Amino acid sequence: MQTLPLVIVNPASARGTTGREWPSLAHALATHFGPFNCAFTTSAGESTIIAAREARAGRRFIIACGGDGTINEVANGILEAGAEGTELGILPSGTGGDFRRTLRVPSRANDAARLLRTGRTRTIDAGRVTYVNHAGETESRFFLGVSSCGLSGKVIEHVKRDKGVWIPGSLGSRIPGGGKLSFAAATLRSTLSSDNTDVLIKLDDRAERRLRVANFCVANARYFGGGMKIAPDAKINDGRFDCIVIGDLSAIDILSNGYKLYTGAHLNLEQVYQAHARVVSIRPAKAAEHVALEVDGELPGRLPASFEILPNALRVRCPA
Repeated sequence: MQTLPLVIVNPASARGTTGREWPSLAHALATHFGPFNCAFTTSAGESTIIAAREARAGRRFIIACGGDGTINEVANGILEAGAEGTELGILPSGTGGDFRRTLRVPSRANDAARLLRTGRTRTIDAGRVTYVNHAGETESRFFLGVSSCGLSGKVIEHVKRDKGVWIPGSLGSRIPGGGKLSFAAATLRSTLSSDNTDVLIKLDDRAERRLRVANFCVANARYFGGGMKIAPDAKINDGRFDCIVIGDLSAIDILSNGYKLYTGAHLNLEQVYQAHARVVSIRPAKAAEHVALEVDGELPGRLPASFEILPNALRVRCPA
């Protein structure tokens, strides 16, 4: 059994900032946390492979150093390994920071390192989504934050096209140089150039409904899109998803109320609905229509997709 914590570092995170700043991050860890082992990734998806291997070998504490994509990969590795005794830690060094916001993990390295030593262990829910990948095959993966379709998928396509290389079908495809400014600019372009989408949605054992939506989110956590508080009431340990429907709003309505997405004040808008479910399925109303699926800030495939909540699936180090 491995006794020291393992830090999995994605040096390409935040357009290479993580790699450049690793000496200071390592110093903060050594000073405020203590001794650790380290592994650097060199390719997309490698964090998942390393985390799964180490969790199966008995590593009790695995820390993700990077952004939301790195956290997602490490969590996927732990969950794939079925290692209930392995705990996830977060040393933030990415650009979006959506999942750490929900957990209230500080962004400063010294504070985050201290939290890794003094924080408490919480057991949180995870989501599992099954979808069609870019090769046309059915595939499943885990997520901790938010999965969505509609405008959000088009926004991420714009951000990836403008700021980085999108690797279709890759578990680790990321948004280099993301953050609020990139997402805001991409949201403006996407909103003005996109039409709303007709989808068929089923929540638990309720009847399937046809809806015309600007965006549909299945949320385990509260934030997505570089700081948007899309699911302000979401709890990561309540055994259910918060499903947020942004309905058939016009581009002007979406843009004029965009600030409400960042503050979580959008739930009182007309054409915005919230529901809770443990199992969710969504498919295009027109079977041949390609509707991209976003999962924790990545674009792994398209609809149809089905979601299930996995209660108490993952141990995570959180503020006391």
